[in-house]
Amino acid sequence: MDEEKIVQRARRAVAEKVFPGCVIGLIQLNKQIVMSVGTLDGNVPTQENTIYDVASITKSIPTASLALMFIAQGKLSLEDPVNKYLSELRNDYGATIEDLLRYRVKGPRMSQLKFKTFEEIRTHIFEHGFDESPSEKHAFTNLPAFLLGIIIERVDGEILPALAHRYFFEPLKMNDTTFFLASPDQDASPHNFSYRRNCVGDTHLIAPTEIVDGEEIRGIVHDESARLFARARRAVGHAGLFSTAPDLLNFLEAFLKKGFRKPLLEGAQKGLGWQIDEPWMGERRSEQTFGKTGFTGTSIVVDIERGIGLVILANRTYPKRPPDTAAINAFRQDVADIVFG
Repeated sequence: MDEEKIVQRARRAVAEKVFPGCVIGLIQLNKQIVMSVGTLDGNVPTQENTIYDVASITKSIPTASLALMFIAQGKLSLEDPVNKYLSELRNDYGATIEDLLRYRVKGPRMSQLKFKTFEEIRTHIFEHGFDESPSEKHAFTNLPAFLLGIIIERVDGEILPALAHRYFFEPLKMNDTTFFLASPDQDASPHNFSYRRNCVGDTHLIAPTEIVDGEEIRGIVHDESARLFARARRAVGHAGLFSTAPDLLNFLEAFLKKGFRKPLLEGAQKGLGWQIDEPWMGERRSEQTFGKTGFTGTSIVVDIERGIGLVILANRTYPKRPPDTAAINAFRQDVADIVFG
């Protein structure tokens, strides 16, 4: 693959102000390549290990992957009704775990819930429930992954960060991946599992995501609803994960090497908690290609047929979020076409 073409396309995107900078990672034939272009914020250059808020990639890594792991272990079933685990959820319309993984249910738009506490958001979600019966039309909203995250915790009895660490982050040596970023002088309480594992003191290594009301969002999740939970040290299933290109390549490599249980790969290829056959994956995508995008400008793609994994980490929402995703999706597609060409 032509690394120089990828770098040139990334530099063009920086010049066009699609984002201030990015880190692009590739994995093929056991070889990892990481390229960094531009800056974090207009000043500090990006680095290979720059930490990004991966936004909705959280829905797939770790949330959907944990659900698929539990299905493989017999702890969950696609046919299980949601109310088996969330008895307090009203208006469940008989929705199943599969409906959550396929994003067939709709409900309150969590980013627009203007509550003061995470308890108020959770209570509102449970009392409102779904708007209607599950539909075959997919909508990658936050609600299904949020509920799936709660279900996963109830099934195993541990919090989401601890489960993600035990099943994925530790065995795959994803040492810079965490739900919470903390400096060494912050409280490393035993209840804050991710704090014990990952304490990042140098904010220059963390890409900011936006400037809102004069305040720079850096080191805390960009998603509005997830941020409210994060301030209370609560992880959710739809957003909040921070990671690096090398760490995410380790995760994708496990798919390519068949390092995961077969149901995880098959589930991803069927679109269970993952996106499949999307234009942003490039015109040369194969039928076995799957991936996920994040609102902040991140994306991951795996092409099993070609044995290639692609990671793009960027902060397109900095300093101000654009009106649409046209520019970032064009960039994603162009890079994918180079990689899979």
